[in-house]
Formats: sequence, C-alpha cells, structure tokens
Amino acid sequence: MSLSEIPCLSIAIARMNTSVADHFATWVVQSPDWNGYVHHDSSWPEPLSQTWQAWLELFSPQSVPNSLCSPPTANLPLITPSDSGRQLSYSTRLMQQLGINLWQWLFQGSIQASLHRSQGIAIGQDQPLRIRLDLRDPDLIPIPWETMQPQAGQPAISLSPNLWFSRTTFDVNPLPQRLVAQGLNILLILGENQIHNAVVEQASCLLKLKLKLEEEAIALGKAFEQCGIDIQGNKIDTHVSCNVKTLIQPTVEQLIAELETDRYNVLFYAGHGVPAPDGGLLFLRPDTTVNGTELAQVLVRCGIILAVFNTCWSAQPAVEAVSTSSNPLFQAIPSSSLAKVLIHHGVPAVLGMRDSITDSEALSFIQAFARALGERLPVDQAVAVARQQLLALYKFNQPAWTLPILYMHPEFNGVLVQPLEQIRTEMPNTAVTGFGDVPRAWLRLYNPVGNTAAQVWPVETGLVRVGRGEGNDVIVSEQWVSSKHAEIFCRHSSDGKTKPNYFLRDFSRYGTLVSNTQEWQRIHHQEIPLISGMQLKFGSSQGQILEFIIEAQYGE
Repeated sequence: MSLSEIPCLSIAIARMNTSVADHFATWVVQSPDWNGYVHHDSSWPEPLSQTWQAWLELFSPQSVPNSLCSPPTANLPLITPSDSGRQLSYSTRLMQQLGINLWQWLFQGSIQASLHRSQGIAIGQDQPLRIRLDLRDPDLIPIPWETMQPQAGQPAISLSPNLWFSRTTFDVNPLPQRLVAQGLNILLILGENQIHNAVVEQASCLLKLKLKLEEEAIALGKAFEQCGIDIQGNKIDTHVSCNVKTLIQPTVEQLIAELETDRYNVLFYAGHGVPAPDGGLLFLRPDTTVNGTELAQVLVRCGIILAVFNTCWSAQPAVEAVSTSSNPLFQAIPSSSLAKVLIHHGVPAVLGMRDSITDSEALSFIQAFARALGERLPVDQAVAVARQQLLALYKFNQPAWTLPILYMHPEFNGVLVQPLEQIRTEMPNTAVTGFGDVPRAWLRLYNPVGNTAAQVWPVETGLVRVGRGEGNDVIVSEQWVSSKHAEIFCRHSSDGKTKPNYFLRDFSRYGTLVSNTQEWQRIHHQEIPLISGMQLKFGSSQGQILEFIIEAQYGE
C-alpha cells in the first residue's frame, strides 16, 4: 500500500456562534470509513480551562492568556500517583492531566466512535492511522494538542508509532504535482542575531539577543549530516544524500534568487521571528524582514516541499488585546501563524515551534529528524521519531517534546524522499552493451545540487514513452502532462552508413520544452533530434526538469 493510501482521519473544530460561551462544533472532514463522517457539539469545560492555564503558568510563563484560560482553583484536581507507588512530580501529573483532558474532550460521542472504527480499519490493513486536526478557532491553536493521550500510561498522540499526528487546514490552495526527489537539498538560512528592544516589547516575544551565527551554521550543518546515519553512527544504505547550502543574513533579493535556482526541496530558517498578522515576521537582517505571505509565494513557486522554522512561536498566531484592565485578555488573530499561512498558500509541510526552544533542544531534534528522513520516512512519521528523541533526552515533564508543531497540507502524503521500494532503477556504475547497435540512453531527473543519485529511466530497446497514464515507461504525475505525452526513440539512417540517432516526438496538448543552452524552446506535435545533455520539461515551464543522456557521452 502506498503512503497516499494510508488511512487518514481528519477532524475540524470551530467555535459556534451561540448564546453559550465557548461552544464548539467538532466534525470529521476525512475518514477511511464511509460511516465515519460525523459531528459532535460541546462546550469548553471549566476544569479544562483551569488545567490549561496552570499548564501555561508552569511550562510557558511568557505566553498570554486567552478566553479558554481560567485561573486554577487552589486544589486543582490532578492525576493521582501510579499504582506502582512511584510518586509522580507535579509537572508530570500536570502534563498528563492536560493531555488526558484534551483527549476526552475531543474524542467523545460520535467522534470517539469514528476514531475507533478508523483505528480498526488501519489495524486490518496493517497500517498506521494518520490523524490530522484542523483548528478553525485561533484560540485553540496555542493549546498543545500534541500532548493528547487516552489515559495515563499510554503514549501521547504525537508519540505513538501507530498514530501519525499533524495539524492541517482545509482552507488551502491545491498542491501542484511534482516528482519526488531522491535526496535532501536544503537551503539553510541564518537570520538576524539581534532585535531592537522596542520590537521585542511590542511583540511580547522573549528573544535571545545574541546568536553566534557562524557557529550555529556549523552545528546545524553537522546535524543535517546525520541523514543516512543511524543512532549508533552506522551508515544506512538508503542512497539518500543531503546537500546543504547556507546563507547567513541574506537580503530578500539574495534569498529569492537562491530559491529560484529550483535546487531545493527543504528550507530551514534559524533566527529571530515574531508573530504578526500576515504570517509573522522573519528577521533576515537588522533592517530586513520578510513576512509569511511574501515568503509563501516564493516557496510555492520554487517547489519547496518542507519548510522548517527554528524561531520562537513560528506555529503561533499573532494576538491583539481585547481588554484594557489590569489583567487584560488577548485574542488570537485568525489565520495569522506563519505555519498556517504557508500551508494555505500551498507549501506541503511546515514545521514550526509552539514556543521558544533552546539551541541544544533544537539540535537534538534536527539530528533525529534528519536521521529519520534519511531512512526515507514520511514527514509526519519522521517528526514523531524526532519527538521521541526529545522525550528521551529531556523527559516527559519538560516541554521540549511538545514544542515542534507540524502542519501538513490535506493533499500531501508526507513523501519528501522517494520510498526505496518505488525506485525503478539506478544509473549503472559501468557501461553495459546496448541492444544491437542502438546506443544506450537514459532519462534522469535533473539535479544540479552535488552528486545526488538521481532517479533514472533507461531507454530500453531504443524506445521510452512518457506521460501521466499508467501505461507509460516514465510516469510524470503533473497536471499539465498529457496521458500519452511524448516518446523518445532511436532511428537508424536510411543508408545505414551513419550512426543511429535519438528523437523526441510530442503528442501532447501543451507541448514539450527542450533546451541544450540557456533558452527553452517549446515543440508541439513535432519531432526533433535529441543530443546528450538536452533538458526536457513536459507540458509546462513549471514542470520538473529531466535530462537526456547517451551512454557514450555519459562517462566523459
């Protein structure tokens, strides 16, 4: 079963406009069970409000309260010590209590029944169950739903190996179809290392004033080198390469120019950021910022699949004061978090932080995350594996494991690096005799970053068919590619004296773009000769680049 066929249960929560305060509707948006599309209405309970505020006061004292918080009573009821007699600390009991309360509030009534049926379907298929949560009220977003657990002693939903948890939004632009890469091509951005105090105070954001960016770049680079290395330090034979390009305090123009090289599938930003209405602000330089809406358009256009932000509160919405009393309340601004804005515009996956994270916590997470991606795990499973590493290092009663927040586009199946079983072939290391006197040739994904092993299709017996349909030799699943788009074939000369040549014949609706220089030429229902090194795009200039290689020239 492919990753796109893994059972998925998507649940949405929205505030209802009723006379009852804090009344919410919960319903299933996507389910593997036809009878699982159910809804349930319930009010936000006072005990949960008290537990949530107590959790904030202990684990995130810099956070601002909202309407779902209530001052805890003097004797806040918490989980009793375990039957084993081991005394649980207050922080452990509070962490568990919030997780259990959230689970019981969300999974009740018909929603609970839908979950159980979905879990049964997943178990029957010997698959995990994806659970995606669409929080349509901004006051729900700061809550650490990743801590949800059915009862004490069972893993939290974001730590379970059988439940792949992420957040989502269905208010999105559709995903463009793209070919999956075989390596991690990462653009690492190191942003501004100091923010003026006025900005810090205005944003109510506790920021570090000094970052040693050069040292951080080296440390992050070493962390990404963990890709393809297991926890014992052994090399994993998964053929996943990791190429990292670092920009330190770039201008907006430099950032866009580098992204427009179309070399990257991952963007990683480390630096300062603050929540703001248009998706937050990232500080590239002391006098240079870029907001989430501006960044989203560039990332989508340039084919970034995963965006990771090691900046405080990058998964949190901006807030505005709604009370001027001595104890003011703050109201979250809808659809203002950086992560949600990027997903809305069509970035497939965004990983942000719920709160500030220390350098050591961030590096531990990145190392484990890179290892998991190096094993070709889907993004949501890789985040769960890395979160488990944070739990092991910093313990359950510390907030480190709750900080990473993953948003995934509802159409994204989580594949960042192509699963090993789906790789059709690889470029041979040594030349092999062709078929008769036909020179052997290949089509391969064009990858200008490093020496990444690219996906390759041999032109068997001198003929290969390209298109979106299943019957083709090279399947390009992009929306502008025709079902039977083109074919590449070898033709002998009529006199038999000259060498056979390769040609491309286009049958498509939108044509094929070809280039062996810096300029692209569109052909439509035409036939042209091919030379080794010629680049091809099928259907659109936005398509993936494939390169045509003839064996004689390949080894040169």
